[in-house]
Amino acid sequence: MTTMTRSTHAILALACALTATPQWLAAEVLDSSAAGFTMRETVEIQAAPQDVYAKIFRVGEWWNPVHTFSHDTHNLIMEQKAGGCFCEKLPNGGGVKHMEVVNFSPAKTIVLHGAMGPMQTMAVSGSMQIQLSPSNGGTKVEVTYAVAGYLPAGLTTWATIVDGVIKDQFTRLKNDIEKGDPAAK
Repeated sequence: MTTMTRSTHAILALACALTATPQWLAAEVLDSSAAGFTMRETVEIQAAPQDVYAKIFRVGEWWNPVHTFSHDTHNLIMEQKAGGCFCEKLPNGGGVKHMEVVNFSPAKTIVLHGAMGPMQTMAVSGSMQIQLSPSNGGTKVEVTYAVAGYLPAGLTTWATIVDGVIKDQFTRLKNDIEKGDPAAK
């Protein structure tokens, strides 16, 4: 599959995710321009912050396989260490570095840097902060992802697409923790 075909496939999958995401997850594109965007997702999960934090690092258990290059989440890892890799093994010995863990504080914060999915082929960079705080007997998870860089057509249209993908992922995290099934409705 060519890079262009893979990117087109990923964009179509992202658009599908936008229409299938529950509305109870607070989503917000904070800003968007030709040079970049910032989006934020907030979700309440009925589990202790330390349990949510631990589950985030077991990314292969809840991430949507549609948003992987191998279409198999068992190939995903996220290392809990500074410089840790959020990576994916590919067939025939290949691999993808989705993001890098640059800062973490157990049960409180995870900061990742990188451009995910089809944005890897663009001249962009991103910073994602996952903030956890106790809330209503559970955990409030706030994900802020800022992406900046250059794309000839501009990055404005990517804000909604990326927002939908992140919304999908953290809906799956909630479902996995609360219902034991990331794909639960």
